[in-house]
Amino acid sequence: MLSIAVVDDEQAFLDKLCGLIRQYDREHKIDVQITCFRDGLEIAEDFQYKWDIIFLDIQMAQMDGLATARRIRAADQDVILIFVTTMAQYAINGYEVDAFDYILKPLEYAPFALRMNKAVRAVEKRRQHTYLYLKKWSDWVKVSTDDILFVEVSGHIVRYVTDGEAFEKRFTIGEAEQELSGQPFARCSQSFLVNLKRVDRISKDTVLIGEHQLPISRNRKKDFLQAFADYLEADFS
Repeated sequence: MLSIAVVDDEQAFLDKLCGLIRQYDREHKIDVQITCFRDGLEIAEDFQYKWDIIFLDIQMAQMDGLATARRIRAADQDVILIFVTTMAQYAINGYEVDAFDYILKPLEYAPFALRMNKAVRAVEKRRQHTYLYLKKWSDWVKVSTDDILFVEVSGHIVRYVTDGEAFEKRFTIGEAEQELSGQPFARCSQSFLVNLKRVDRISKDTVLIGEHQLPISRNRKKDFLQAFADYLEADFS
């Protein structure tokens, strides 16, 4: 699935761009989820770390595209920003916020599709090395999924354990599993979700990850070992 935000204060252009995205989705079957915003302030004030691509109109009344992009970049260094503008020179300043590309109005499908092809490839490449934003005390910390050793659930609290620290949030193990979908994580028991990249040893009923020895439950063992075998085959083939 691809999560896309579209920000434009003119309803006609908002509708047009959303229509082009849906047409692209129908042709390429990438399962797009679109959220529309009528002003930059609307997306910047309650920014969420779920967007893969954000289309930003540069000229907006309350908060223009560049100011919005600066606010977004302060929170997220990785999301793909594509400016939508009437004149190419307006997009030049996009370099300061690491804009991925720009699209000229009036919007036409052919040039839009070319830029979408590039953006989708960039998203796919980025997903090979994914980050989560996890909270510790009052701080949000950007954590690579490669650095997560395992995820542990206790009651309604999920702990993301890395080499040096652990992060907690109110979650279920199933929600954590969904959050890490597409990454090489597998359940070794009801309470543990293991990063297969970080496995050091698998014994009869345990999996060793660094100094952590985690149990492999009887009902999860077959699926866990199969997931590990599939990971090895994909990684080394």
